[in-house]
Amino acid sequence: MSSLKNKGFCKIVATLGPNTSTEEMIDRLVMSGVSVFRFNCSHGSLEEYQQRIKGIRAAEKKYNCNIGILFDLQGPKLRIGRFKDSAVITLKEGDKFRVDLSPEPGDKTRVSLPHPEIFQAMQEGLELLINDGIVRVRVDSFTADSAETTVIAGGQISDRKGVNVPGAHLPISALTEKDLKDLKMAEDLGADFVALSFVQKAEDIIYLRSLMRSQAGVIAKIEKPKAVEDLDKILEVTDVIMVARGDLGVEMNSERVPVIQRRMINACRKAGKPVIVATQMLESMVNNVTPTRAEASDVATAVYEGADAVMLSAETANGKHPIEAVSTMRRIITTVEREIKIQEPPVSFKVADNPEQAIIAAAGMSAKTMAMASLIINFTDSGTTTKRTAKERPYVPILSLTPYEDIARRMTLVWGVTSMKVKNLESFDDILREARAAALASGMAKEGDKAVITAGVPFGHSGDTNLLYIVSI
Repeated sequence: MSSLKNKGFCKIVATLGPNTSTEEMIDRLVMSGVSVFRFNCSHGSLEEYQQRIKGIRAAEKKYNCNIGILFDLQGPKLRIGRFKDSAVITLKEGDKFRVDLSPEPGDKTRVSLPHPEIFQAMQEGLELLINDGIVRVRVDSFTADSAETTVIAGGQISDRKGVNVPGAHLPISALTEKDLKDLKMAEDLGADFVALSFVQKAEDIIYLRSLMRSQAGVIAKIEKPKAVEDLDKILEVTDVIMVARGDLGVEMNSERVPVIQRRMINACRKAGKPVIVATQMLESMVNNVTPTRAEASDVATAVYEGADAVMLSAETANGKHPIEAVSTMRRIITTVEREIKIQEPPVSFKVADNPEQAIIAAAGMSAKTMAMASLIINFTDSGTTTKRTAKERPYVPILSLTPYEDIARRMTLVWGVTSMKVKNLESFDDILREARAAALASGMAKEGDKAVITAGVPFGHSGDTNLLYIVSI
């Protein structure tokens, strides 16, 4: 295994797009630090996805590493209709404005809102946010097919601008017909993760799982206030949480977003579920070769808070400097993590919830207290042992060994983990032999280094971690 060193503990997710679809660009992005590639199902075709996957799997083979593939389903898009002559309409505070189900082109007094579900959830005082919240209107009165509103924040709107309804639970499925087709395509192409947009409640995730044929990891995108309210239940049924700050920042006051981000990261850490922080992390690098100081601080904050991964969207999909964006993010991550390790408090014993977690906690403490310990090695069938290890944030590299390729790829989103596929093990001697061979092959250790091994015996029982062993490589 060719070691891609200095990637840090926090992972990088990069979105592929027109500027980064060639095998050469994908190779360079992997070398710069990308662990997971995101496909935005709002853009792209089957042929483009196939070409990108070919490049990703070629990089996997070249560097003998696992790379995750994430398909991000578009979800329902709520939009206003069109205006006469495609006019740009300026609304001022205090203006009266009607939205309705009529398909007629709009003007300065009204526009079509072709979503009966919104009218089903309508109520007086409800706010509708148009064009990413630039224009805000408050409902004064309504019927089954129209609503009279007052503009409370003015601005410009035009054809097909998006609408957000933060104060209502909309009776609308998180999966559209397009999403169902994209889900089938993603599974046929071997997606490692599927992200669901417009999540409002845990049942949305349960419904997605009921439709899936594969064992791909499910990512719940938290971008609506209703999902924030139901976070604990969503955490119980999802594999990963994404803090999707774009729509979240539209649907609630901006000052609340950092608070919600920290709360969600803490909840995921407690639950042992990976969490991705996304949207506008290095937005200025779409055009500029360096980020703003505020953007660097934003990435650093996510790392300090313990996020498993940070994500780039337009920066790598269609930005002018995709390689520089990834490299910059990687440097920020490694710099912050170096500081965290320096400032880390002394090792203290924790109360474990179960025997398996006690073993994992002991492994982390053993690695920390042994100055010469190079890494922690997990043997896992389902990935549970590895995620429990990462939950402790030992700030020691974690080498996850599994007999299943799909599990190895699903570990690419987990904090601090390098994953490798190994053959099925039958004895303790097999563990020692495979651990030594994998540690050397990965470049994560050299002969004479110490490693802390965790596993479950007898083999084949998911989650039964009951072995801790310190080995010389």
